[in-house]
Formats: sequence, C-alpha cells, structure tokens
Amino acid sequence: MRIAAIDIGSYSTRLTVADVDGNEIRPILEKGRITSLGSGVKETGYLQRDRMRETLEVLKEYSEDIKRIGVGRVLAVGTEALRRAKNSEEFIKEVKEETGIEIKVISSQEEGRLAYLATAYGLGLKEESLVVDQGGGSTEFIFGKGFEVKQIVSLPMGIVNLTESFIKSDPPSGGDIDRLYEFLEREITPLRRDVSQIVGLGGTITTVVALEYGVYPYDSRAVHGRELSLDSLKRWFDTLARLPYRERSRTYRQVEDKRAEVIVAGIAMFIKILEIYGKDSLKVSDWGLKHGLLVSALLSSKA
Repeated sequence: MRIAAIDIGSYSTRLTVADVDGNEIRPILEKGRITSLGSGVKETGYLQRDRMRETLEVLKEYSEDIKRIGVGRVLAVGTEALRRAKNSEEFIKEVKEETGIEIKVISSQEEGRLAYLATAYGLGLKEESLVVDQGGGSTEFIFGKGFEVKQIVSLPMGIVNLTESFIKSDPPSGGDIDRLYEFLEREITPLRRDVSQIVGLGGTITTVVALEYGVYPYDSRAVHGRELSLDSLKRWFDTLARLPYRERSRTYRQVEDKRAEVIVAGIAMFIKILEIYGKDSLKVSDWGLKHGLLVSALLSSKA
C-alpha cells in the first residue's frame, strides 16, 4: 500500500510518501518545511495566526502531492505545539476543511514510541540504545533494544523554547551559554542510564552531519547512519555560536535560514547528553516520527 505520513511538529512540517508491503518500506517522496508552529505557544498558550497560516499552506502543498502521486492512506500527527495550544482544535478543523487531512494529536509517549520504531528499523538497532528525538517544543529520550521500547521520558524542552528562554544576545553571550548548559545538565542528569549507543534525531543533528561531511544539497542517504564525535559537535557549536544568527546561513549553505537562530541551542543539548552519558560520539538517524508511522503500519499489517 502507498502511504503518506505527515509530522506536524513545533518547528517543522514533514512529509514522507512510501510504498509499504512485505517487510519493506520504500520512500518515494520526502519533503520538509520549517513552519515554526510552536513559536509563541509557551508565552501565550496559543498558536500564532501567521504560524497557523504558513503551516496550512505547506499542508495544502502536501495535499496536492498526495493526490498527484496516488496514495491509499494518509497518516498525519501533531506533537507538542498542538498538545499545548488552547486553539489547537481551531487549527485542526481548518486543516481538515482546506486540505482534507485529518490530524491526530499524539501523546509524548506515542511520539517517542514511533521515533524509536523508525530508528530501530532504519538503523537495525540491536544493542541497548538511547534514541534522542529532538523537536521544537519537546525532546523525547527513548531507551530500548531491538524493536522493544523499555522507557520513554519526554522533557518539555526543544530547540525553540530553549532558544527563547536562554539565548538573549546575538550572538549568544558567555552568560547565555553558561545558563543554557547549567539548565541542560540539571534536566538531563537524572536520565543517566547505561547504554551501548546514543542515536540522535531531528533537524539540528542532521544539519551538523551535513556540515561535518560537506553534504549539499541535503541528501538523506548521505546523512542517515553517520557518526558524529563529541569533538566535532563542540567545534561546530563554537563556530556557529560566534556568528550572529543571520550570518550562520549566509556562511554555511547547509544551515537553513529559519534554522539558523535555533541551531546553537540544539547542538548544546547533544553536547551535554554525550558528556552526561560518558560517550565520545553518537549515531545520526534521518528516519524519525513520520517514518515511525510507516513502520507501525508495516508491523500492524503483519500482526
């Protein structure tokens, strides 16, 4: 069956269309747009009208793609921004009326489960692993082995709210960075476990892979499964944190304009995770939540 999977996140809105049959998932279309749907939700409790409008326009584009390709089933999910905002139902209704896409708002536990399934399938996880799914408004820490999820912990911190809360100067001051690291250490240390490997998901960590390995234009196949050392993360953190955010995308073409402002906070989180867990590197997956929807559909068909 040809399935479209849509992930409507706090920071980006992503689409994968794939043929799912037998034991195989064969992606035939991948798209992603930074829509920042979660911007302002922490402060106001509401989705902002301009963010709703931009996300809706992207979903209209995806709807046309889905019709053109011919899809048997559409799976669309919303995460932290739609969990928290008081006007989520208004947005969900508008999307249904304008595009026909029905959005299901999933819990942080389900979000973590799907992200882990995608990684387990996409990277063939066998050892005790920690999968870190970094989003705009929350980050899921998923512990598991093989396809078995053992524990999911969702922290209400992502690249958007960390940036809004701690990065007060442009470029960030030493005090900004110190306060960010202190906060991350306090929040992440209680999650310390013995694991064989750490896998990172999300636009920040895949962008760092693209920078480290000179991948441009972006190619999922050149990013998926790559290793990043702690030293390389620190080097890119220092390089990007020295620049005003608008200069980051002008200097490095792998950094999207809209990601430039939040990438420093995102890298800081992965640095702190590796330090706390005593690891000198992590593996990066380009398969995330939307791919997890496809893996879940595949497993359900075989049950």
